[in-house]
Amino acid sequence: MCRNSYNNRLNSDSYNVVRNINNQLRRNRRILEEICQDDKAKTTKSTLITRGFDFNFITSQRTTQKGNIYHFVYDYGYLELENDIYLIVKDSRNEK
Repeated sequence: MCRNSYNNRLNSDSYNVVRNINNQLRRNRRILEEICQDDKAKTTKSTLITRGFDFNFITSQRTTQKGNIYHFVYDYGYLELENDIYLIVKDSRNEK
């Protein structure tokens, strides 16, 4: 019991950081999923921010042949267009 308590205290700070990052990533993905009901959708930056989206948390980036950079949160990505409009896409390559 003492050993468990010691290890829990030792790792609690790092677990909190990881937990908070994972929570924000899940929140970001859920927001993108709610907006993108089909394979593609458009929304505004203010809509994303109002819902709690944090642009600092992504899982990957992909650059197209045209040089556009998509930012992904797991299987949902977004591309910044002009005038604070964002294109939301769903990556269905891993679906079976």
